[in-house]
Amino acid sequence: MPNTRRKLPIGIQTFAKIREDDYYYVDKTRMAWRLAQESGYFFLSRPRRFGKSLLLDTLKELFEGNEPLFRGLYIHDRWDWKTIYPVIRLSFGGGVLKSPQNLNEALHRQLDEQEHRHALPARYPDLRSRFHDLITRRCEQTGQRVVVLVDEYDKPILDNITDRETALAMREALKDLYSVIKEADASTRFALLAGVSKFNKVSLFSGLNNLNDITVDANYSAICGYTETDVDTVFAPELEGLDREEIRRWYNGYNWLGEAVYNPFDLLLLFDKRQFHPWWFETGTPGFLVKLLAERGFFTPNLARLRTGMELLSSFDVEQIAIEALLFQTGYLTLHQAEEPLLGHWIYTLGYPNHEVESSLNASLLTVYTDDPSQSFAHRLRLLDLLLAHDLAGLKDLFQAFFASIPHQWYDNNPIARYEGYYASVFYSYFAALGLDILLEDATHQGRIDMTVKFRGRIYLFEFKVVELFPDGRALQQIKDRGYAEKYRALGQPIHLIGIEFSRAERNIVGFEVETA
Repeated sequence: MPNTRRKLPIGIQTFAKIREDDYYYVDKTRMAWRLAQESGYFFLSRPRRFGKSLLLDTLKELFEGNEPLFRGLYIHDRWDWKTIYPVIRLSFGGGVLKSPQNLNEALHRQLDEQEHRHALPARYPDLRSRFHDLITRRCEQTGQRVVVLVDEYDKPILDNITDRETALAMREALKDLYSVIKEADASTRFALLAGVSKFNKVSLFSGLNNLNDITVDANYSAICGYTETDVDTVFAPELEGLDREEIRRWYNGYNWLGEAVYNPFDLLLLFDKRQFHPWWFETGTPGFLVKLLAERGFFTPNLARLRTGMELLSSFDVEQIAIEALLFQTGYLTLHQAEEPLLGHWIYTLGYPNHEVESSLNASLLTVYTDDPSQSFAHRLRLLDLLLAHDLAGLKDLFQAFFASIPHQWYDNNPIARYEGYYASVFYSYFAALGLDILLEDATHQGRIDMTVKFRGRIYLFEFKVVELFPDGRALQQIKDRGYAEKYRALGQPIHLIGIEFSRAERNIVGFEVETA
């Protein structure tokens, strides 16, 4: 176990720099070695700032035979350092490309650089022919088949996802480019395309339809990110003075059916700043994602436990953006469970990876619900004060004032306000934005509690009803009739039953009853 502190590799994506300049390095070469043993075409999707670029740079140095960089690592004594492979690496991570012309120019510049470096002047003017020619000539020049690495393969599309026409044009240009890799099969030893999203194979990879997708694969679940063991060993010198359990609660939990991992960016900023903060979330949560959740009328409490199939998780395209796929691929939801109730039929349970994402995403959603970011923040602070003071009457006043403050035209202009779950969604998001211990659809032997909140030695059981849908039903009475409190009696903590009734007509809370069990 290391006992001296090293430099933190914040934002560094160059393997050689990390290895030569005394930075912390988490050895991923066991998985890199397993992957590099294969000859074929691979695809990996991971959220932004998760170490994809560093992984590709590690593979580049490995295939190019830079043996000194790997001394002391798992792969060093297992790799054939005598064989050097030619590597062609393309990257779209350097900036925002706003048109197909910008994309073509960027690609020509990258091919220019590689042709110049290897004394292979271009023989064709068009990108497709030029890329194919570079692969075949590098193979002929070295006597070894080529390794092709593509970083941020999808970024030109994602940067224009709200401009459908441009995004489609980018998709078609990239589709044409990527089909070259398969056409140059005889000259290609290995290829890996990495990015954030997993586009529909038909739309983007029809010309490269033999990709081996390792995104959801237990063998490669931890190929990017830091494991619990990594934190406790490699980063042991950084842990002093930080609550280890809070580190786990805030930042761990990303999973692709294998070992769970931390987002590297979060941990490195935590160790540098020594403060718990949503470091990753604040680096660029796409506004269109939050807007899309609102437009689709998505019942946000479902985000904590969302069941779906792999066909939906893979259904992402310019013309069809499935909410489940978008949230999963961008890292706002992760895999919690996989079930096979029938042979070959899989059901996946998604949920928030950790406290950072749950609280931050719900805080962002509140700005859409309320149309007033500053007001939603003030309401969250007031909610926390009321909970600390155990002022449940004040809680009623707070939410009535909140709903009353929303202008009528907001309801007309925001589709989510037409959905029955809107009121409960807003209520839930306020509590989730504070990062409280929440259970949704909390199962008991008599039914399911809509929402259970545990805070400072107290338990709050919430039941929500829309009076137009349940004119004879009382929310509080249901909690009592079904004995929901019995589940928590043995804890010996105060249990508070809270029945809340909403009215679509009045657009507000019309019933708020509290009883201590």
